[in-house]
Amino acid sequence: MSIIRFGIVGFGNIGTRHAKHIQQHPEAQLIAVCDIEPQRFEQLTGANILQTANFTDILQNPNIDVVNICVPNHLHAPYTIAALQAGKHVVCEKPMALSATECTQMIAAADAAHRKLFVVKQNRYNPPVNAVKQLINNNQLGTIYQMLINCFWNRNENYYQNSDWRGKKNKDGGCLFTQCSHFIDIMYYLAGDVDCIAGTISNFGHKNSVEFEDSGAFVLRSKQSQAIIGFNFSTCTYQKNMEGSITIIAEKGTVKIGGQYLNTIEYQQISNYQIANLPTGNAPNDYGGYQGSMSNHDKVIQNVIDTLNNRDTINTIGEEGKKTIEIIEKMYASVK
Repeated sequence: MSIIRFGIVGFGNIGTRHAKHIQQHPEAQLIAVCDIEPQRFEQLTGANILQTANFTDILQNPNIDVVNICVPNHLHAPYTIAALQAGKHVVCEKPMALSATECTQMIAAADAAHRKLFVVKQNRYNPPVNAVKQLINNNQLGTIYQMLINCFWNRNENYYQNSDWRGKKNKDGGCLFTQCSHFIDIMYYLAGDVDCIAGTISNFGHKNSVEFEDSGAFVLRSKQSQAIIGFNFSTCTYQKNMEGSITIIAEKGTVKIGGQYLNTIEYQQISNYQIANLPTGNAPNDYGGYQGSMSNHDKVIQNVIDTLNNRDTINTIGEEGKKTIEIIEKMYASVK
């Protein structure tokens, strides 16, 4: 067993979440934290942790094994590539990047450096998602005919006004990158690769704060099963998040993963089977003014430690992170 030593770049909402789980793990040590806003270090607990505004301090620190990239979306690719080239393993937050081309460059950098690239897709650990994935793997649902995915969340004006990158097309990317990328990953996780048939997007409620859409609907088709997939999203639900769900209609069963964050089984009718006794799962990430996806970053950190100690393999590899971005690009390209 080796102690895995981490450095975090970006100490906002997600960076502090990473720090918490690193510091709670007996096989992990937090060596350094980097952020350009020094007041954020007030959230840091623990002694002998380097605090720096200079990313080079992280890259050149010989005591760091893994760099956790928790910076704004548009910086994921350049920061990941720099860390890999410096000989560090990398944990990259979602979205992996803002283009599939950048993802390819990140994967190539990991291969060239012989380092590991972990992409954060923590909703794969949700107990209902795991249960349905096992049904599909075991062919207990048979052929999937149809899938409906809904992400109906609230992101108010304060969410965008308190940031210099959220809502900016060239830094944020759009709702499919920021709010919906976990749902797109789970769609791919359960249905395989897809083609996008048609889509439409609009900005209804954020015209003064966002440079892109806040609502949309898409029709896709699974390449594997030819299932019809409907994908609907909005960040305009009144005052709070309302629904994050995936409904599957298949040859041998119908099941809906629901709740606000893909955290419950809302209904099921499956041939000779009942999903039962699921673990409760973690609560959603709570950021004060809004909530995000399920808080499974403890399992992400566990996977990093287990993989680097040769007890496991990477849960979400770079090629899978890239696939999500490829699907997002297909979806935006379909918009009329």
